[in-house]
Amino acid sequence: MLFKLKSFYIKLRSWEYWPMWVVYFPLGFYYTYLAIKARSFFFFSASNPSIETGGMFFESKWSIFQLMPKHYFPNTILVVPEDALPVIEARMIAANIAFPVIAKPDRGERGWCVKKIHNFSELVQYKANTNIPFLVQTYIDYPLELSVFYYRHPSSKNGVITSVTYKKLLSVVGDGFSTIGKLMRKNDRAFLQYQRLKKENTIDFNTVLPLGEEKVLVPYGNHVLGTMFIDFNHIVDDALTNAIDAISKNIEGFYFGRFDLRCASIEDLKQQQNFSILELNGAGAEPAHIYHPGFSFFKAQKVLMQHFKMLFDAAKANEKEGVPFMSYKSYKQTKQLEKAFKQQALQA
Repeated sequence: MLFKLKSFYIKLRSWEYWPMWVVYFPLGFYYTYLAIKARSFFFFSASNPSIETGGMFFESKWSIFQLMPKHYFPNTILVVPEDALPVIEARMIAANIAFPVIAKPDRGERGWCVKKIHNFSELVQYKANTNIPFLVQTYIDYPLELSVFYYRHPSSKNGVITSVTYKKLLSVVGDGFSTIGKLMRKNDRAFLQYQRLKKENTIDFNTVLPLGEEKVLVPYGNHVLGTMFIDFNHIVDDALTNAIDAISKNIEGFYFGRFDLRCASIEDLKQQQNFSILELNGAGAEPAHIYHPGFSFFKAQKVLMQHFKMLFDAAKANEKEGVPFMSYKSYKQTKQLEKAFKQQALQA
């Protein structure tokens, strides 16, 4: 009971933990206004013509990777439930994928079923528990993980960066006498992940960390899994904008969305070297800097409204060039497929 009360209090006082429907409820009125202007509630689908649903929901990560030059993203293979284990192993070798790897469903969001896999036995177990197509991806250990939001109007020659977020992975720092479990209970962000991580049993909660030693608890940058999102918009300059613009223009039919990437340094990213795109999210992506601790809820609403307007502008411009908006029938069918996909995952 005390655990639930503390969790509730932490979430109540920090809007970054509020349910999505609460955060987006005020924006629903503005979205409705845009939908009336577009004469379709599904105008988002035309924002990125080459991505299913424009990237709003149930898009295939594998299909998105196929739009990119291969050197942009980690070595990756798609595994389907019918694939035999020897076949998977052979394909990993052929793709030059070595452990550790990241495994994640081909379709899904917000860190759903994402797992760092350290050996083939763990991969076998993951496959047994995942009755849906999933990606096996080389784990990228560049020190900086960023989210970069990009927008280019289809009629414009160049695009802009509207948001940069540094992702500080969930971790605790040793004091020389407290266990990892105790350190987590004293850290609000880690406390919210305490029960989930204890259930996974991949961390020894009884280990005492030496003074100043940092222990990363979750090795991937997902807000739902405890990552702290830090506003990094101060690094945006002409060099970074030109680099992201050049990268984006090499992705056919992409105008609006967010790159989740890792890089060796900001300067390397500006030079388009030593970086790797972990995911590209389209119409459903958020400018992640709004989740910076202490960022005003009302300011976040304004930022999201601005991005809704960019989404609308991209979609309308593409519609004028012959890209149709998703129909209600297609929307309903895709939602049914999404529901069946998640139900299939639960049957493993």
